[in-house]
Amino acid sequence: MLRIAALILLLCPVVLLPDDRYDQQRERMVRQQIINRGIEHRPTIEAMRAVRRHIFVPEAQKRNAYHDGPLPIGYGQTISQPYIVAFMTEIVQPEPHHRVLEIGAGSGYQAAVLAEIVDEVYTIEIIPELGETAAARLRGLGYNNAEVKIADGYYGWEEHAPFDAIVVTAAAEHIPPPLVDQLKDGGKMVIPVGSPFFVQQLMLVEKKGEDITTRNLMPVRFVPFRRAED
Repeated sequence: MLRIAALILLLCPVVLLPDDRYDQQRERMVRQQIINRGIEHRPTIEAMRAVRRHIFVPEAQKRNAYHDGPLPIGYGQTISQPYIVAFMTEIVQPEPHHRVLEIGAGSGYQAAVLAEIVDEVYTIEIIPELGETAAARLRGLGYNNAEVKIADGYYGWEEHAPFDAIVVTAAAEHIPPPLVDQLKDGGKMVIPVGSPFFVQQLMLVEKKGEDITTRNLMPVRFVPFRRAED
C-alpha cells in the first residue's frame, strides 16, 4: 500500500496554491536579486523576504511582481526594482529604534520593508488615490507602525522630526533643504537627484553636526519628484 501511495505521489504533480507560488518567487528574488548582488544587511534581507511584493502591485502585474525591474502602479508612478528597494534600505542602515521618513509612498512597498525593521515609519504621498490606497493596504497588513500623509513631500513631516533616516523614492532636481533640516544629527538620507526622465544619481546625504556631506552612489532612473503646483 505504501509503495502504491508513493507511486501516486511520483506520478501526480504537486499543485501549488497561489501563495506557495509567490513564496517561491520571492525567495528566488531574495537570493538572486538581493543577496547575489551584494546586499549584506541582514534586517534588510529578512524584510525583503517577509514583505509580499505581489500585494503591492496592480492585479494585472501580479505575475511580474518578483521580476527584476520596476512596475507601473498607476498615475504615472512605479514600484521600484527590488534590488533598488533593498539597496536604499541598506544604505541608510536602519535599526529597530529608528524613526524613518519616506517621500513617495506609492503603493506602500518601501514603507512596508522599512516597517519590518524600524520602530516608526512616516511616509508622504502627493497623489491622493495612491496615498489612500497605500494607507489602507498597510493597515490591512498590520503595519501599525507606518503612517501615511497626503502632502507635498518637499517639506517633509516636521511634527515628527528629527528622523534617523529619510528615503526619497522620486527624482528631485536638487536636495530639498527642509529634508536636510529634518535629519537627526548622525542621520542619513538617500535620494535620486537629477533631471526628470533622464539618468539621475542616487545620492547619500549624511548629517554630522553642522556638516552635510553628499556622495554619489550609482546612476538610476526614477519618476519625477512631484510638487503641489505640478
